[in-house]
Amino acid sequence: MSETAFKVAVVQASPVFLDARASTEKAIDLIAEAGANGAKLVAFPEVFIPGYPWWLWLGTPAWGMQFVSRYHANSLRSDGPELAAIAAAAKRSDINVVIGFSEIEGGSLYLSQALISDKGEMVFKRRKLKPTHVERTLFGEGDGSDFQVADSSVGRLGALCCAEHIQPLSKYAMYSMHEQVHVASWPSFTLYRGKAFALGHEVNLSASQIYALEGGCYVLHASAVTGQDMFDVLCDTPERAELLNADGAKPGGGYSMIFGPDGQPLVAHMPQDQEGLLYADIDLANIAVAKAAYDPSGHYARGDVVRLMVNKNPRRTCVNFGEGVTDGAQWTEAKAD
Repeated sequence: MSETAFKVAVVQASPVFLDARASTEKAIDLIAEAGANGAKLVAFPEVFIPGYPWWLWLGTPAWGMQFVSRYHANSLRSDGPELAAIAAAAKRSDINVVIGFSEIEGGSLYLSQALISDKGEMVFKRRKLKPTHVERTLFGEGDGSDFQVADSSVGRLGALCCAEHIQPLSKYAMYSMHEQVHVASWPSFTLYRGKAFALGHEVNLSASQIYALEGGCYVLHASAVTGQDMFDVLCDTPERAELLNADGAKPGGGYSMIFGPDGQPLVAHMPQDQEGLLYADIDLANIAVAKAAYDPSGHYARGDVVRLMVNKNPRRTCVNFGEGVTDGAQWTEAKAD
């Protein structure tokens, strides 16, 4: 392959629910498999470690409290042994890794993603800017510093989680940083089947596809599978099992995909209840052709008419006496005397 051409891989798999160690071991196995098959990047679903907290959608907050302590105990610290083991696996397999995980800092959790290079170095760690709906009862928010696009051995690489791909301004902030490869980390798609189309695979696959078209970048749409262990732990009534998957209350919901910079699907779907890796050969040179038509933050933009203002300062809740405070500053419009 040329210097602009690579093989990439996207995961479609179920984590080992509420078990950080076992989910990390499963992730390491998938990294090794992707590397052995020649991939230079592998993308994981949202909160692959320790799995998506589906109880938030299945019952009252009081009922769901029984899972909170266990979820905290199986969330990862950014400097903890699990991410260190994943970094070592990335280095062994000479592969870049983008993995979704529940991050714990102090007493708070965050929906996080990490880019680990093929040298085993953490290039960035970001948090979901705004957790979605009932996620806000478990997870905290990110800030403007979490818009991250970095140079890597597979081009300029960025990532967002789940319904961040429905946020027009967040997407535009990412487009403006000239992504070439984007990881779209999603959970599985079994929840509320037949009851909430907005949460289904059809429309959310389309969101990732539109991201590829608008951003003129390759998109690795990584979707988890709702595993049997999730049903075993969470579904103590037939009603909850029906909510988690109305299609027979059984494992499924995997809809991983890889899109080209013109929005074209590059692989065939695997069955939604099957676990594994999807592969595609990509060439960054194709981005120039896609952006010749659409470059919404470049030649196709009209910044004199509409533009986006972004505060990329990290949010700080405590500062030392005498330090300047810049985050949260009010934007003002300059006016002539």
